[in-house]
Amino acid sequence: MMLVTILGEGLLIYALLHWLGGVAGWIAGVLRLIGILIVLNIVRTSRHLAADLMWIFLILLFPVFGTGFYLFLGANILTSKSIWRFWGAEKDSKKYYHEADDEELIRRACEDFPAASGQIHYLTGHAGFPVYENNENGFDYYPLGDDGFPVILEELKKAQKFIFLEYFIIARGQMWDRMHEILKQKAAEGLDVRVLYDDMGSFSTLPMSYAKTLQAEGIRCIPFNRISPVLGAIMNHRDHRKILVIDGKTAFSGGINLADEYINAIVRFGHWKDNVIRVRGAAVWSYTVMFLTNWQALSNEEEDFTQFKVLPEEPVSSAAAENPVSSAVSENPVSSAPAESKKASGENPEARDGYIIPYSDMPLDEDHVGQDVYMNILNEAKDYCYIMTPYLILDNEFVNALGLAAARGVDVRIITPGIPDKKTIFGVTRSFYEALTKQGVRIYEYTPGFVHAKVFVSDDRAATVGTINLDYRSLYLHFENGTCLIGSKKVLDVKRDVTLTLEKSAEVPADKAKLGFFFNVKYGLIRIFAGQL
Repeated sequence: MMLVTILGEGLLIYALLHWLGGVAGWIAGVLRLIGILIVLNIVRTSRHLAADLMWIFLILLFPVFGTGFYLFLGANILTSKSIWRFWGAEKDSKKYYHEADDEELIRRACEDFPAASGQIHYLTGHAGFPVYENNENGFDYYPLGDDGFPVILEELKKAQKFIFLEYFIIARGQMWDRMHEILKQKAAEGLDVRVLYDDMGSFSTLPMSYAKTLQAEGIRCIPFNRISPVLGAIMNHRDHRKILVIDGKTAFSGGINLADEYINAIVRFGHWKDNVIRVRGAAVWSYTVMFLTNWQALSNEEEDFTQFKVLPEEPVSSAAAENPVSSAVSENPVSSAPAESKKASGENPEARDGYIIPYSDMPLDEDHVGQDVYMNILNEAKDYCYIMTPYLILDNEFVNALGLAAARGVDVRIITPGIPDKKTIFGVTRSFYEALTKQGVRIYEYTPGFVHAKVFVSDDRAATVGTINLDYRSLYLHFENGTCLIGSKKVLDVKRDVTLTLEKSAEVPADKAKLGFFFNVKYGLIRIFAGQL
């Protein structure tokens, strides 16, 4: 990108001099003045200055090209039909989330778990996502894609009304082919089957005409944000969500995409450590709304979302009580069999098991919901906060928050990959180790392979499982989603998974986190452009 910027600056100055002659100097001067004003405004208004550092660097170092490019993208945002459609769909979707009794439920959740009241108020009040009462069958956590995939297949086979599927990557192979066969069969039976996949994420795994292939099979399909040779502000915002909704009764999310490495059917970067969460009951409605919001924005079709909502009196289908796990494939010996329910009815107070808040994040508003949820868990932690993330590219605010938690006595541990999928990003991840370990944060690298799970878990009480990496792209640029879990006994399943993963990981001591002057200079420069990695 630096080379492109330098060439752009040179070509733009040459063009101004060649075509405009003496006036070129005045234009360049005006652009420099505008650039200084833009930088001052970025410094004044930025919520996360490290994420905007690239623009400050480009504008000050290449005032003509950098300022012109920044102004072009700003104008593109204002005129982009795609961006306006996403804004409109997101605003319109808010009316579908909340119910008349939400305030009473929020009050009860805060009384039951006062330590998490800040998180509850943030997600329900500020971010606008409803809280749901959880019961013992409300969700199940699977510590590997290998564990969750058989359950996904069984639930797909049970579908009777509709299947909504939204993923960053789809790749033909054992995993997708088996799912695809079920989707074709269900579409032929008359079910409403819809697929969203990110065009960039699946660029190397699917042919350009794949959406037409699915449509010919009766599967409604839209590639998210088609790759275009015309530069536009929307092109940098990808759909990184992982959502599967079946009949409005069952939803799946977590870290896995729909490709063979995510279930360890093939080996690319050692053992692939990922996860799946299955949600059942009323909370599935939030995933349905998330999917339909993006579908509406991309299809430009308006429909009443409530036609896909399961009424409270409608029974929730039970799922497979056990999940076969192949010990030959699984490197993580966590039992993923769902717990048996002691009470058949979720209305019985004794069957209540905490609360669940599914949430999403979109990059086109001023909020960073994914980062805020992570920060709330970290700031509310008293005893421990364990984290799994494939990438670690943070701003100063997050680094300081991690260090402050460690300083007040919280056991903060972060697991990153031992085998990288992208060497440059792995180098940037390691460039944060020294600052973190100096502050008492413990860093571990997963020795058998690649950690792709995105997990925070704290104090046996709070956890979030989703799609949001600890890097600039996930936190600021992508469409993402997560599932916040509060007070459930099954939060211990998440903790157990992290604990067992720690046993297979090597700790990076503080003296080994120092990686040398030239390494720090190299990756210090790369970090300026981390938002584009």
